[in-house]
Amino acid sequence: MEFVLAAIVLAGIVAFVVMAPLRRGEGRERVGEDRRAALEAAKEAKYREIRDSELDYRMGKLSETDWRDSDRELRSQAMEILHELDALDGAGG
Repeated sequence: MEFVLAAIVLAGIVAFVVMAPLRRGEGRERVGEDRRAALEAAKEAKYREIRDSELDYRMGKLSETDWRDSDRELRSQAMEILHELDALDGAGG
């Protein structure tokens, strides 16, 4: 009898832990946090690309025309990332 009761309690605990991320609100919150972390990482990577491109130009590895084209595209991509971050801020609070 005690074994059956312990098994039922254990099954309930396992079900509670497994279902925790699926409860309403928590899953969405975690997705938002994951999305924010991914966008922050993308932003930092894009900033690093912009700095690397500028360094390549200053070292003579890129012509001014190539650098300007590259810089324009990289900055445009960075702005898209920033807009997505702003949209998350607006939706979250």
